[in-house]
Formats: sequence, C-alpha cells, structure tokens
Amino acid sequence: MNGITIALSKGRIFEETLPLLAAAGIEPREDPETSRKLIIPTSRDDVRLVIVRATDAPTYVQYGAADLGVAGKDVLLEHGSEGLYQPIDLKIAKCRMMVAIPAGFDYGNAVRQGARLKVASKYVNIARQHFAAKGVHVDLIKLYGSMELAPLAGLADAIVDLVSTGSTLKANNLIAVEHVMDISSRLIVNQAALKLKRETLEPILDAIAAVVDR
Repeated sequence: MNGITIALSKGRIFEETLPLLAAAGIEPREDPETSRKLIIPTSRDDVRLVIVRATDAPTYVQYGAADLGVAGKDVLLEHGSEGLYQPIDLKIAKCRMMVAIPAGFDYGNAVRQGARLKVASKYVNIARQHFAAKGVHVDLIKLYGSMELAPLAGLADAIVDLVSTGSTLKANNLIAVEHVMDISSRLIVNQAALKLKRETLEPILDAIAAVVDR
C-alpha cells in the first residue's frame, strides 16, 4: 500500500487514540469492537488501520507492515523497540507498573534478608532489571493470565504487574508495595517509512503532537 497504515490494538488504547487521530482528520469507518474486519478503512482514502494485539504493534511497525502504531511503554521495554522511532509520548492509557504481594507477607524483611523471592510476571525483563538494580535475587516465573492468582495459589511470593485503579488487587487481598515505573502509550514510527513517506507522515505527527501538547 502506498498510503499510511496504522497499527492499533482494541480496547483502551484504541478508544483513547481516536481523538488524536481525529485531529489529523483520520476517523475509522467501522468500530473494531463490533466489526470482524482486521483492516479498517478511514475517512482518508490513503490511511487504513490494522487491528493487532497490543504486544504485536511494535513488530508490525518494526518490520514495515505498518508505518505508525501505538504501544505502551511496558510493551516497548519488554519486547524491545529496535528500529522504532518514538517521537511522542501520547500520555494515554496511563497506569503504573507495581510490585504487589499478599496482605501479611513481610516483603521488606524478605528483601533485606536477601532471600530468593519467587516473582510472577508477564513482564519478566522489566522485573529482572528492577530487582537487579536493588540487588535482590529473584526466581522469575512468566505468566500470561491473571497475575493475582499466582501468590494466592502459592506459585509466587510477589507479582510485577500493571495497576490502574488497584481494585483487582484489593479484591484478591493483595497490596502494592513498590512502584516500578509509570506507564503510558507512545506513538511509534517505522524509520524507513519516515524517510520514504515524510510528506504524508509529518502532518499527521504534527497534528497529533499539537493535541497532546494542549
């Protein structure tokens, strides 16, 4: 396609990206939550959206299957962002990466004693770097489903996961004890596309940046 392809994931990122795209005159002609299509046309004939998993957005952009995309900082750090230009922090889909434990677990004492903690996370690279910087030895267990179950079932002492409101932690008798980092979503751009399609891409980037900076 000679036009522009934008990779987006369903859900919160898609909804919060819509006003930014609208500022650039780009509006999807169908709702991905109700449409079965994975490629969605927009109000601009030269722009289309591809609906991907959140963790796949950087891959589509990196390999040129999409020119632009939106991905969370967590995904970019965990899966790598080689070959990607990240010009704009969109300041959307905000949440926090936290260490959480079951209520009653003496996390501070366990860390001070140098015990090996069992930590479950979808974000094992981020978790590894966090604990390594603290000099804490951990055994990391990668999970893909609900992290909250791991300490409840005795699989792990703690979890590293995204926290938005904290209601899911509270419902499962877990408490957040350590802030790892703040997370928001970034606009990502294929570097080759930025050179080859600069005339088309730059006005889109400028329009989105103007909305974010308001």
